[in-house]
Amino acid sequence: MSAASLLRSIRIWLGVVIVGLVVSGVTAFPLQHELEWMVRVAAWMQLAVHAPALNAWLTRVLGALTVTDARYPFLAYGTDWLAFAHLVIAVAFVGPYRDPVRNKWVIDWGLIACAGVPLMALIAGPIRGIPVYWRLIDCSFGVFCCLALLVLRRRVVELERVQKS
Repeated sequence: MSAASLLRSIRIWLGVVIVGLVVSGVTAFPLQHELEWMVRVAAWMQLAVHAPALNAWLTRVLGALTVTDARYPFLAYGTDWLAFAHLVIAVAFVGPYRDPVRNKWVIDWGLIACAGVPLMALIAGPIRGIPVYWRLIDCSFGVFCCLALLVLRRRVVELERVQKS
């Protein structure tokens, strides 16, 4: 691959990572409204018949969010900070977008962070009473991002080699 096509490929992959982080962050703000919508869709799809445990979990979480938001709205401030953190992490990947070789350490940092996602989900999930299937969904975010970052890392190393020759 030429340096130009490698750079274009790297920027596309970085765009995917950045957009994923931004979407993940922005959707952490309106949790109750999103979950209300999801429960309505689940009812329309008859999720209670096809996946009763998942349906019960979604309904339980919506009930908890509704009560918490009504009585203790300040607790949502924690998920606001979670959302903000995702947006800040997305901004960190602008460095590799601008200069992938010089900022490949950000991709390495992202890989380390992705490795921590399953650890967090599998350790904290049981403590907080999160069902196994939901913990696996959480783990999948780290796995999918890791795959994208591994492709990125390989292409950045290749770009570095092409630029040196």
